[in-house]
Amino acid sequence: MVSLLEAQPSPLTLDGSTTALLIIDMQRDFLEPGGFGESLVNDVSLLAAAVPPCRAVLDAARAAGLLVVHTREGHRPDLSDAPPAKLERGAPTARIGAPGPMGRILIRGEPGHAIIPALTPRAGEPVIDKPGKGAFYATDLADILAARAIATLLVCGVTTEVCVHTTVREANDRGYRCVVIGDACGSYIPEFHAAGLAMITAQGGLFGWVCESAAVVTALGRLG
Repeated sequence: MVSLLEAQPSPLTLDGSTTALLIIDMQRDFLEPGGFGESLVNDVSLLAAAVPPCRAVLDAARAAGLLVVHTREGHRPDLSDAPPAKLERGAPTARIGAPGPMGRILIRGEPGHAIIPALTPRAGEPVIDKPGKGAFYATDLADILAARAIATLLVCGVTTEVCVHTTVREANDRGYRCVVIGDACGSYIPEFHAAGLAMITAQGGLFGWVCESAAVVTALGRLG
């Protein structure tokens, strides 16, 4: 079944059988105090507004039977997949791999690496552990999407201008139609959030489409 989604720069059709929801890095290390986000002197509370829209879209996607994929950014305990340029980034109060209130920061298997409870993956929903900003780099995401003949990605998560944007650019180069759910994304820097969304729809849809969560819930409701 096909449904029309209101979006910018133009409406587009969604086929539930070839559409997937991709939720980027909604992890404790980025959204909660004591994680990597705060170590970079960010106000992590700024990301909280994206959680309810993400949850609404997640519920709608599950009800419509869409493939739901979650991603987590993080590294192996020995940091062998973390390049020096990333480990030495800026002047954080605690670097990747350092001890923190939620275990070692941005390390796979530690409490802070987990997805926040409000968006916990269900059994059977793929969880992509990625060492970089983009969800396609050094992961099997492309294989998972190809196995389901996915053509359209509904994308949300954090942060808008970094991991969300990098993933959308990667997906665009691979031929996917990308729809970024603006209010279900967040950034520590509001100006970057706005600019990141504007870049996606510039010039008639440079990287894809942008819409609001309410529009996605409505469109997916017609598929369920």
